Amino acid sequence: MAPLDTKPSGAPKGVWKSGKGKGRHTPKGRQFTDEAQAEVARLLGARPRRRDLLIEFLHLIQDEHGHISADHIAALAVEMRIGQAEIYETATFYAHFDVVKEDETPPPALTIRVCDSLSCEMAGAQQLQKALEDGLDASEVRVVRAPCMGRCDTAPVLEIGHNHIDHATPEKVQAAIAADDTHAHLPDYETFAAYEANGGYAKLKELRDSGDWEQVQEDVLSSGLRGLGGAGFPSGKKWGFVRMNEGTRYLAVNGDEGEPGTFKDRYYLERTPHVFLEGMLIAAWAVEAETCFIYMRDEYPAVLEILHREIAALEQAGIVAPGYIDLRRGAGAYICGEESAMIESIEGKKGLPRHRPPFVAQVGVFNRPTLVHNVETLYWVSKICREGPQILNSVEKNGRKGLRSYSVSGRVAKPGVYLLPAGSTILDVIDAAGGMADGHVFKAYQPGGPSSGLLPSHIDDVPLDFDTLQPLGTFIGSAAVVVLSDQDTARDAALNMLRFFEDESCGQCTPCRAGCEKAVKLMQADKWDTDLLEDLCQVMGDASICGLGQAAPNPIRLVIKHFADEI
Repeated sequence: MAPLDTKPSGAPKGVWKSGKGKGRHTPKGRQFTDEAQAEVARLLGARPRRRDLLIEFLHLIQDEHGHISADHIAALAVEMRIGQAEIYETATFYAHFDVVKEDETPPPALTIRVCDSLSCEMAGAQQLQKALEDGLDASEVRVVRAPCMGRCDTAPVLEIGHNHIDHATPEKVQAAIAADDTHAHLPDYETFAAYEANGGYAKLKELRDSGDWEQVQEDVLSSGLRGLGGAGFPSGKKWGFVRMNEGTRYLAVNGDEGEPGTFKDRYYLERTPHVFLEGMLIAAWAVEAETCFIYMRDEYPAVLEILHREIAALEQAGIVAPGYIDLRRGAGAYICGEESAMIESIEGKKGLPRHRPPFVAQVGVFNRPTLVHNVETLYWVSKICREGPQILNSVEKNGRKGLRSYSVSGRVAKPGVYLLPAGSTILDVIDAAGGMADGHVFKAYQPGGPSSGLLPSHIDDVPLDFDTLQPLGTFIGSAAVVVLSDQDTARDAALNMLRFFEDESCGQCTPCRAGCEKAVKLMQADKWDTDLLEDLCQVMGDASICGLGQAAPNPIRLVIKHFADEI
């Protein structure tokens, strides 16, 4: 039987379809609007569309609109020729990016971030946040908690827009809102012209002309300078490790001073930024770095503006070529203080710590050998080169040599940064800070940020320096000293520390991600299950891949050891 001819009469010959056509007018997937594409292109301007600049581009959108919409992400993906999922994953990793999906309402135009780290909590941050939430219109102002802002000496602190309000009160906030005072305030600082007039950069020029990098390395080693970001590795040794590698090398400055209680780097940068910058350029000269990356935390808007201005001054003066110093802005992630996580962030990615080896001295930024130093470390490199290694090694106390910048906050009369001999004890530090605050009796102290836990007041004769605190189950870290009094409880302080770690864990490894969460739940009980907590501490310390999870158990263990009556 012949097939039926179902072709309509008059239809053209050849291939044809019955039914409605379903032609697609756009590629599959989420689309962007012409307005979003034009806006993103305008914000990016003539900047190269490099993958490592993704976080910088996200900042441009966030600053302009107060959030990052799905439309912005789609347009940025086309502009940069990368996947939308990649942008979304990066943006949602960082606390300072507000990613808004299609069906979500953007946040209000104004955000107030209230610091809830230990010093601020002791100064009434929780009550301050509640007062602001009750007294402000949530449709116009968003009030959120935030981790340490590096202003522990003026607790409680909040940030309204990019304006930090020290010793904050609801009245100060209302006044700032009324005056539209939401931008960073720059302190008086030593500019390039003033620094150069006092002999600044003469040493750098001398070394570039006829210096011996090995002699400079020897001076740094003989001074006793060690890494002041917390690890304490002998600073000069890093130079040789990086320089021995062939090909392109980089220098990366770790300015992500996120350890609660720490504000020494900000102290120096807001006063004498060129002492640091000259030290950085000397270290870069020593390892023949092709570029210097400065990774500065977003919580320091005034420092970022100072560095923008002074780097431009260095370029104008011909001390560095345009672009030689690449200033990168963090986006609210404590984990990026870990050097390999910082490098991932410099590359425009999520700040996930890398497994080691290889170490960053061999495989760092863009997989090239990279010298990583902390801000204060480079501050002292400059001082050593200008004044000699004796500026540190001639100072001795309690058998320890050198100087330490102690960030002191909590229940002391005059919180601040104090430069003291490295052999100083907690009593020396409290004395330098004007003694205990009125009405407070010394009870306990945090010697080096929450990672170091708490020690009781009767352990008051140990020098707060590298290697001296390890027998006590703690360490000096970044020398972030928080002093507690008889009006505080150690268990509440430890819970504050573990909540911080729970929030800031990158979540990459299970022992840290699940361990911090479990620890917080166990520590909220009326009576601590010390055996279970110790098992948890053991797993976290042994199996976490970076220092966050490895050190997070310290507050738990030291409270169990020294403050058993509270738990």
